[in-house]
Amino acid sequence: MAKHRIYTTSFASIYPLYVAKAEKKGRTKAEVDQIIAWLTGYDQKDFEAQLARKTDCETFFAEAPRLNPSRALIKGVICGMHVEDIKEPTMQEIRYLDKLIDELARGKAMEKILRQ
Repeated sequence: MAKHRIYTTSFASIYPLYVAKAEKKGRTKAEVDQIIAWLTGYDQKDFEAQLARKTDCETFFAEAPRLNPSRALIKGVICGMHVEDIKEPTMQEIRYLDKLIDELARGKAMEKILRQ
């Protein structure tokens, strides 16, 4: 089975789209970074290193220091799929992040986005 194209896309090329979506709705880059850190366990230095290396999405999630166990609490539809029903692990991680950024852009409180 061929890999989905997004797996080989650099996370650095997608990241500005997340930031733009958030900023368009009055949210901040810092909030996007907070969500990514919560989901993946990357600290700011390591996250920036991943961006500088233009790490592909598959590697970005595979090398994540600590995928947050609370990410399993993320439910709902993103891109026409229920994130909790996605079987392929990398795609599910990508869609978890998509869902969190969508919640941010919709004005949801950060505590709720981070499942606290």
